[in-house]
Parts: sequence; C-alpha cells; structure tokens
Amino acid sequence: MTEIISSSDVVIVGAGIAGLSAARALSRAGVQVTVLEARDRVGGRMRSVNRGSGAIDLGATWFWPNESLVQSLLHECGLQVFPQEAAGDTLYIKKEGRIFRLPNDLVSSPSYRFAGGAQALPTAMASDLPPGGLRLNSPVHRIVVDADAVAVESTTGTVTARKVILAIPPPLALEAIAFIPQLPKALDHIAGQTAVWMGDMVKAVAIYERPFWREQGLSGFVFSEAGPFRELHDHSTAGDRVPAIFGFASATAMTGFDSSAIREAMIQQLVGLFGYEAAHPLEVISANWAAERYTSPRQWRSAPTTATYGHSAFREEGRDARIFWASTETADAFSGHIEGAIRAGLHAAAAVRQAND
Repeated sequence: MTEIISSSDVVIVGAGIAGLSAARALSRAGVQVTVLEARDRVGGRMRSVNRGSGAIDLGATWFWPNESLVQSLLHECGLQVFPQEAAGDTLYIKKEGRIFRLPNDLVSSPSYRFAGGAQALPTAMASDLPPGGLRLNSPVHRIVVDADAVAVESTTGTVTARKVILAIPPPLALEAIAFIPQLPKALDHIAGQTAVWMGDMVKAVAIYERPFWREQGLSGFVFSEAGPFRELHDHSTAGDRVPAIFGFASATAMTGFDSSAIREAMIQQLVGLFGYEAAHPLEVISANWAAERYTSPRQWRSAPTTATYGHSAFREEGRDARIFWASTETADAFSGHIEGAIRAGLHAAAAVRQAND
C-alpha cells in the first residue's frame, strides 16, 4: 500500500461517538478535520448488528431522559427511539442459587433505546463529514509533536496537523501509540490506570421466536450473585420484531471462553431462570470487549480504576497544547455513558479552537 502523506488542521484518533462529536463540531466551525479509525466501521463501543427487521446492540444500549446531548443529536439526525421494556417482575438470584421473584422491575430506571441500533447514531454523524474526512482501517501507532506541528502516523500514512484529539480510551492510547516526546509523567500515570468503560465486559444476546418471559409476568431484568451473567435485561427490538434477552458477565470470570462456550453458559443460565423455553434460542451473539483489540489494552500497568474518570488532568490542555483527550472516560460528567462521550468530544473541540497555534 502506498503511504499517504497529507495535512489537516486537526487529526482525531478514533471514530467513536466522542471522536465524531468533536469532528462534527469542528467541521461545522470551518476547521479541516481528518478522523483516523482503526476499525473498518465507525461507532467504537456503539456496535450494532442487524438481525431480521431489527438491530441488536453488542455494546452501548441505553440513554436516559436527563441526557440532553444524546437527544439533541438524535433529533438532528432524524433517528427514532423507543423505551426500554420494563413491565413485569424482577428475578434476584442469591449466591447459593436461590431465586427470588420481586414485584415489578425494581432496578431499571426509565431509559430509552435506539430504534435502528446504537450504531445508527455514529453512522449518521459520520455521513455529515466532508468527503475524505474519515479514514477507516487506519490504526495510529506514533505521534510526533514539535514546535510547529503534530505528525500522526498510521498504517495508511502520515497526517500532519496543528492539533490532535485522542478519542480512544486513555490506557489503549498509551499502549498502542508511541508519543514523541513522551507524555507528562503525571498524565501518563493517570491515563494508564483509568479503567476502560465496558473493558472487562462480555455481552451476550440470545434471540428467540417470542419474548416468552413476559408470558410468565417477568420483565427480563435479572440480578444474579451466582453468575456467570450477573445482570440480564430484555433486549427485544422496537415492536418486538426481534425478541431477545441479553446478559453482562465479567470478562475476567470468563477467561478462556470462546463464542461457543459463552453461548452454552448463556443458555444454561437462561434455562435455570426461565425454564426450558429458553433452551433453544434462534441465535446467541456475543462480544468480549476485553479482547477487542481497539478497545482494551492487552496488558495493564496497574489495577484499572474508575476513580480517574473525568480527572482534570485530561482537560488541562493549556493554550499552547497540541494533544487533547476525548472519550467517555475523560468526561467531567456522565462518564461511562454515551452522553459523557459526546460531552468529552465537544469539550475537546472547543478547547482546540481556543488554544494557540
């Protein structure tokens, strides 16, 4: 492949919702932007797969009524939403396996889902970018900063720019990218211990012919101390066109499980909860986010923590800064939510415009 050498005002590393929020804001302000995305798709942890007449989310799923940035984007992009199914009782499983049925869905707060799948939002946002502004299959491996510019080197070439926005999880940036000169030690330390949202998560979705758990008066919400899936929810698509239920499990607890083993573990647990109607799903789809090359680092420097979410170090750019941060982990509010990622992207875009060249 011939190396591409080009220039831009700003390079954004990552085409998740944070990176696209920054790119969209800057482009609308007349700033030339190049977005480099390692994957062959946009969306990052907003990943959806089409099944029949619906879309199944393997990553981010919900937003809430108090999250105005998500709602504003949905309105601008003309995308439809629907409420999370919550009618019915909750199941609570104790560590020794005893099952308790509790009235109503006691845990789920009112939330909403994306009618076309969560990935529909970043896909729509990417379509707003100017031609050539987005490069897929372009993992970045080195960033060189000097007094005049930033050189961002990826597998598809080098882009020089005045500024760069890192719109990927902080510990992934440290592992995947060589920084010349090195990042400040304090910032490097904080970024290295910041947990990746969903970074220790396996999500499995079982698709059925009908949502039979509702016939039992159950919401589909389950909280389990026994595992391996500790939390389950109804995941049927809008209008129940694709009846489904999903579960979250710790990737650490499922070390060594391939997709087949995850499928069997999911079915076994669902049968124990809902009976033998759960034994024959049409399909079980899963994603292990700890094993996602462009989401989680392969090795951790120290035990990851969410205590550094929204740390001020990620926003202490200074007016002469060249490197800016934007991911849900760096947001000063709603960290770990889609809303937080959008907020971080918009903050980075504003900071870039305010900084000196």
